Amino acid sequence: MERSRIPRFYKMSVPERVRTVRDRGLLDARDYQNLQSGRHTLSVHLADKMIENVIGVMGLPVGLGLNFLINDKEYVIPLVVEEPSIVAALSSAAKLARQAGGFEVISQEPLLIGQVQIVDVPNPSRAKAALLQRKHEILNLANSLHPKMIARGGGAKDLEVFIHPSQGPGGDMVVVHLLVDTCDAMGANLVNTMCEGVASLVENIAEGRVFLRILSNLADRALVKARVRIPTGLLTGKGFDGEQVRDGIIVANDFARIDPYRAATHNKGIMNGIDAVALATGNDWRAIEAGAHAYAARGGRYTSLTHWSKAENGDLLGELEIPIKVGTVGGPLQTNPTVALNMRMLSVENARELAEVMGAVGLAQTFSALRALVTEGIQQGHMTLHARSVATAAGVPAEHFDTVVERLIASGDIKIWKAEEIMRTVNEQTEPSVASARETEVLEGESLGAGHGKIILLGEHSVVYGRRAIAAPIPLAIQARIEDTREGVELIIPRWGVEQRLDFNAARPPSFTRSMQRLLKSLDLDGRGMRIEIFPNVPRAMGLGGSAALAVAVIRAMSLHFGLNLSDETINELAFECEKVAHGTPSGLDNTLATYGQFMLYRTGEQPLREVIEIQQPLPMVIGMSGIESLTARTVARVREAWKRNPGLYERIFDEIDTLVGQGLQALQTSDYETLGEMMNVCQGLLNAMQVSSWELEELIQIARNNGATGAKLTGGGGGGSIIALCPDDPGKVARAIREAGYHALEVNVGCA
Repeated sequence: MERSRIPRFYKMSVPERVRTVRDRGLLDARDYQNLQSGRHTLSVHLADKMIENVIGVMGLPVGLGLNFLINDKEYVIPLVVEEPSIVAALSSAAKLARQAGGFEVISQEPLLIGQVQIVDVPNPSRAKAALLQRKHEILNLANSLHPKMIARGGGAKDLEVFIHPSQGPGGDMVVVHLLVDTCDAMGANLVNTMCEGVASLVENIAEGRVFLRILSNLADRALVKARVRIPTGLLTGKGFDGEQVRDGIIVANDFARIDPYRAATHNKGIMNGIDAVALATGNDWRAIEAGAHAYAARGGRYTSLTHWSKAENGDLLGELEIPIKVGTVGGPLQTNPTVALNMRMLSVENARELAEVMGAVGLAQTFSALRALVTEGIQQGHMTLHARSVATAAGVPAEHFDTVVERLIASGDIKIWKAEEIMRTVNEQTEPSVASARETEVLEGESLGAGHGKIILLGEHSVVYGRRAIAAPIPLAIQARIEDTREGVELIIPRWGVEQRLDFNAARPPSFTRSMQRLLKSLDLDGRGMRIEIFPNVPRAMGLGGSAALAVAVIRAMSLHFGLNLSDETINELAFECEKVAHGTPSGLDNTLATYGQFMLYRTGEQPLREVIEIQQPLPMVIGMSGIESLTARTVARVREAWKRNPGLYERIFDEIDTLVGQGLQALQTSDYETLGEMMNVCQGLLNAMQVSSWELEELIQIARNNGATGAKLTGGGGGGSIIALCPDDPGKVARAIREAGYHALEVNVGCA
């Protein structure tokens, strides 16, 4: 498994990303739990020890730069930054560079410079000669102040002396440079202490008066040189020829090389990436910034820190030379838990390696910026992120957020009023009524098949064994449409990054392909070419009936497109066959809810039951999503194996759950939320005993109950997925608490049939 390549990472929810990073071995169990619960952040108590006059702590996003291959080593790079597009641009640039062999970076042994200024020197030339003659004496004194640094192989390594003109009354000044290897420490305090310690000796030798003694942030003895070579074939795309892109990048860099006004913005782009790594690793980004810009002006004119050119074979060559002095040990690492966690994820061995990573990040960032400028333009690259910001400002709820963003971008009019207008349309299309599930939706003049998501209030797993369950549709749907093609079956799900041709002849085709093969045969559509485009608002594998909703949406879309006029009963039966392929032994509940979209008391088996439940008012509920995929087939199989080993015990458990369903039904019909909530809580205990819960679900349930939910339990197969919480008093409080713990939460009114 490639360590830094995580496909569709940006499409995942935050909990899904955390889980994925853990599965790649980048987080241990402690870090994983701390990230999930939010306990990794800096506390006010610790902040008060870091600076003066503390009143709070300000948060910034922590993102991950993916795909990096630097000196043949893979890196996942933590980035702390508030500006949109930086993380995405870096990951994209790293992915492209990776295909060409990645980044090559070399660095000097990092030395920090400490300066001792001497004024009122009667003979500057004689003072310079005397200081150099007694260099070792000065270095020995400096090193005696930090014997532990000497033991680690660091310390004061050399001494330089300069004479600078001065306009003051004391004549020219003499300046001593102490060149200090601070090993893996940032070293500012260490160097300042050395400068203070040698001041008296330097003063006596120079026969002058020591004035300033302090480090310099122009760390030009800690240079990092990053290099990348990109074939023009990899630059081709978005309507641009690779040679055009290469030449455009070279011309844009030439502009920054000769014009300080352009160079300032160009170099700021480099620092966008480097500063983000510095913040994530607890380093002094201000010092790095100061040194970088000073180095850019070292020739007397401010210029670009990068050089882009054309190789002999036509490849694009990029080079960055920049001073970077950083540390991997010291105060911030010991004080700030987020920094410590980021360093463990980054997994660098020393400060020099960290500086090399920063160099590669800086080169990647400027490449992505230049490529955007010379192709579609930098503003186009920000469009999706801008649309997300506008949708947020318009108050679009989480369950419809991606849909509104997609349509907002397609409209080309990314304004708050437009987002609100789209939101009204989406609300009308996804209103949880019988009609919305059974009839065809219309989007921009095109007809779409639709299937509803669902929750199970009571009866998971026992419903597979002939007991009753109470289930309800939720205002989340999956929609699909069909287009004719010459041959083959293409599947497109833009939101999930899926674009593929189904291979019915594969040795081990995935369940969707097998479902489609069975469906096409049943409908006499074998050999018909078609493109299936799916618009999902039901999250994948979250226990909300997504697979059944998808099947119903596709079947309805086929019925419409090919004029099949399928009845709801036929659609339900076909969807049930698809569910068998996906889950093995399903109860039929999910496909029934996806088809009919009605609050229902359901039972399968010899005495089937499909009874619509009438309630006095909608249930105020919160859905909390763990971000951990709920694989229903796996949990159903686990329960079946346990039932086979001990059928008497499990039959009694199923009977207990059926009793809870009966009592819950009475409470539901009288709006007795206290009793209904209690039935949900007891049912969760039985589900947990069957080992279909997880610690993430248990944490979500506890959060919900602690914040006012009368009842909370998992919904669906378990093993991950989602919980539902009955919140008659303040669903917003429960939803906020769940989000603050790092999970997703949706407030829904259930049962508005």
